[in-house]
Formats: sequence, C-alpha cells, structure tokens
Amino acid sequence: VIWKETTNVPQVGKCEHLKISKFQVQTPMENSVFSDPARVFHHNAWDNVEWSEEQAAAAERKVQENSSQRVCPEKQVDYEVNAHKYWNDFYKIHENGFFKDRHWLFTEFPELAPSHSHLRDLPLEIQKSEVCRSSEGGPSLPAEQHGCSCTSHGCETQVPPVEETVTQKLSHLEICADEFPGSSATYRILEVGCGVGNTVFPILQTNSNPNLFVYCCDFSATAIELVKTNSDYDPSRCFAFVHDLCDEDQSYPMPKGSLDVIVLIFVLSAIVPDKMQKVINRLSRLLKPGGVMLLRDYGRYDMAQLRFKKGQCLSGNFYVRGDGTRVYFFTQDELDALFTAAGLEKVQNLVDRRLQVNRGKQLTMYRVWIQCKYSKPLLPGASGEMSTPHTT
Repeated sequence: VIWKETTNVPQVGKCEHLKISKFQVQTPMENSVFSDPARVFHHNAWDNVEWSEEQAAAAERKVQENSSQRVCPEKQVDYEVNAHKYWNDFYKIHENGFFKDRHWLFTEFPELAPSHSHLRDLPLEIQKSEVCRSSEGGPSLPAEQHGCSCTSHGCETQVPPVEETVTQKLSHLEICADEFPGSSATYRILEVGCGVGNTVFPILQTNSNPNLFVYCCDFSATAIELVKTNSDYDPSRCFAFVHDLCDEDQSYPMPKGSLDVIVLIFVLSAIVPDKMQKVINRLSRLLKPGGVMLLRDYGRYDMAQLRFKKGQCLSGNFYVRGDGTRVYFFTQDELDALFTAAGLEKVQNLVDRRLQVNRGKQLTMYRVWIQCKYSKPLLPGASGEMSTPHTT
C-alpha cells in the first residue's frame, strides 16, 4: 500500500506540504538515470538514485528524531486490537477510488504475466498428487485443515458450499484436493492484503488462461466486499475472502503445497514486527516446490518514514498513521532473514531508490522500496529440468 500523508517533505530547492493521492508506483524508465541535478525536472521519475553520505546521514538523524517519542502503551494496544476497524474505516471512506491498478507488476514480476503461467500447465492428476495423498503416499494436509480423509480413490469428506461459509466459518472449513476453490486450475496465485483488487483485477484482465485461478484476501471485510461487487469479479476464476494473517487459528481455503505464486505488495509492513515471521512461515507452506513469493514494500528511510512526526513511532522503524493504520520500513537483511528462516531461497532482493518529481509544482520526492523474490526449494529427487534461479 502506498499511503497518503500531509506533512513536510525534504525537497530539492523547495519545501512545502505535499498530498499524495491515488499514487501509482511507476516501473523503471529507460534512460532516466539521475546524474545532473540541473536536469531534475526533465523526467517524472529517476531510477537508481544514489544517495550522498550527507543525505543518508540526514535521513538517519530525522528517523532518530521522530522515533524519540513513542506512542503510549495503551494506544499501542488499541491500534493492535482494533486494526481491522481502522482498515475498514479507510475503505469505507475511499472505497475503490484511492489506488490505481498496478499494471507495472507484469514488468517487475513476470511470474504474474500471461506467458509465464503456461509453464505450469501440467496434467491435473499430477497437480492433485502433490496436494492430496494417502497417508502412505506422501505429505498430508496441514493440521489446520483437519478432518480431510484422502485415499488413493479420492477424497471422501463432504464439505458445505465454500462460497457461503468462507468469510464466517473459514477456520472450520474442511478442505481437500478435490473440493477447494480453484482445485481444477494448474496455476494458482494468492495475493494477501489485496485491498480492493488493484493487483488481482489487472492479472485477470490480462490473462485469459483457463488454467489460472487467483485467490485474494484482506484483513478488511469492507475491502473484500468491494472486490466481490466489482464488475470484473468472476467467481469461476477468482476467490476473495477475509483473512487475518496473524491469526494462526484461521485456515486458508486451499491446502498446503498448492500455490505457484504468493504476492505481498505493501502488506507485510502493516503487521506488527514480532508477528511477521509466523506469517511468512505459514504462507511458505502453501507454496508448491518451486513456487515463489513476491514482495514489494517500504525500505528504510523512504520519504514516508522521514515525514512522520514525534509521537507517531510505535517501535523501531514502526509507525502509526493519522488514521490508525500502521507501517514498518524494512532493510534488505531483515527481509532476507524472514524468508530464509521460512525455508525459502533467494532469487532477488534489491533496493529501488527512486526520485519522483512533480514538475508542475517543482517538487521532488525520494522513495525507497525493497523488492524480493524467494522460491521454495524443489523436492529431493525432483526432475532436474528446472535450473537454479539466478539471484540478485
């Protein structure tokens, strides 16, 4: 999530209040490498901007300053306990008019593009054999999906209609390979923290592959209702559900080892830092061997972090916004530790330092994002056709 704040921001040659509305992350622009300050307003954005030692030191001082006064413990409890309320309030106010659709995702993450999903068009029988096996034939479904009795002849458990119960009784849902949403698909994508569908709908609109199925979940029931009432929502290709990533008692509507891609776009940063590892651990168990987890989120010393005032800091690099929602600012090493501790292997972990420009108002904004791809190792003895991913 890219957020709207109205505070002072360091500028090049000018300082004034900014309001960022309906912000869209831009993809890298060819030949827009920033080298001449005199030409700063010749482009809307500059890629791979190098920070001077003075600029980095100034950012560190700003963070030390705005972290010196912490939110009182009582309010911190409120922000955690009522987190769903603050997100619901946000979507009730803004509905689906705040963020733009993220079409840039297909450039940054080719795994979401139509051409990529055809690589996983395997026979359905092979897909099911990896998900639902007999007790003698391989790994079973996770304990959270108890009650599923699978045999070599199929699954014997009968379940109620998933669409009617998932938002109210997801934690009690019995799931098996033959009876979960998207079970007939051979390429499955899950986006967590989907908001109103700014990632999901571009994926569905650009990919007509009948073997693709997309899941999306969000903490906010209001957001999920907006997804389901969108004219582009197609239950035969997409399943939206309310889910609290931090609640270990809630089940996902698909078995472990069934997903090809999990997408986290500006969502992990909204979670309390000491709960992040368990969230990634649970998500990693949903991936197929060779599946990937894709992340883009706020980096340390991003403009949004520097704009916070004293009294908005919850803990180190973790803040609360004026509307009660929260945000953390990562380093590459922190994210690498989270993913590798969950048993995933690095494919990509890079910092995107961007200088964005408002040429009309002669304003500049220094953004810092981190982009990651981490894959689940192939099973021992798996076919050697898939080479080890190149890491960055």
